[in-house]
Amino acid sequence: MSVSLDIRLKRANKVYHEGERVSGVLLVNSRDALQHQGVSLSLEGLVNLQLSSKSVGVFEAFYNSVKPVQLVSSNMEVVKPGKIPAGRTEIPFEFPLQAKGNKVLYETYHGVFVNIQYTLRCDMRRPLLAKDLSKTCEFMVHCQTQKSKLQPNPVEFSITPETLQNVRERSSLPRFLIRGHLDATSCAITQPLTGELTLESSEVAIKSIELQLVRVETCGCAEGYARDATEIQNIQIAEGDVCRGLSIPIYMVFPRLFTCPTLETTNFKVEFEVNIVIILQDDHLITENFPLKLVRV
Repeated sequence: MSVSLDIRLKRANKVYHEGERVSGVLLVNSRDALQHQGVSLSLEGLVNLQLSSKSVGVFEAFYNSVKPVQLVSSNMEVVKPGKIPAGRTEIPFEFPLQAKGNKVLYETYHGVFVNIQYTLRCDMRRPLLAKDLSKTCEFMVHCQTQKSKLQPNPVEFSITPETLQNVRERSSLPRFLIRGHLDATSCAITQPLTGELTLESSEVAIKSIELQLVRVETCGCAEGYARDATEIQNIQIAEGDVCRGLSIPIYMVFPRLFTCPTLETTNFKVEFEVNIVIILQDDHLITENFPLKLVRV
């Protein structure tokens, strides 16, 4: 007997806010009438934390604080045990999206060491010899708008051999001067990061200029913190030995799911940075780092 089970949400973009109702239909397709022992639906929101390999063994007590953090959890029986007729059956459902106790619903975010995920799971229990059916469906949660936290703060920068950090032999570096600005480092997550950059002078030919978006995830407890930076995306904004004195636009869209508003809690933090990376012809790497604050408006 061929049977399929699916979850269809009413909103095509699957985006919800705290306090709203998650609604949709369960779709059952069956060639013959279907005997079952009840259909249940559960909604769960979890923060999964994990340690990077370099931190394992450093914090023995850490494993207790790396347990998943449950933000929301609710169950309901949608259909009592009985029979579903042959063909296509739609079963409507509705769930209130409300955090547990004094918890807060953080925004959906897919990271490396921090993962914030909201899922619906439907289970259909079947008689003894038939296989139970289950289906999961992820939906997105966006936090409420934070307009008060968005302040325009343009940043001017000037990069020379003297401004670089972590340089062993500064005298061996070629002479160069790069000027530019970022329009804001406190950014609306739905708007692009913008600015411009100008190569005023360089003794050595330029190979490439890139924008690198980095997430900095911190997991921890009183015993210590593990802080890990990983690249989200890298965009080349110039290739080859660019004209001196020419303004090069900086433009980067923040990718969905892999970014979220900057988040700081007792057990974990999610922060973002952008690196301007200039690669010289002799493969010298010049990097300027700017911390970003992402806000939903």
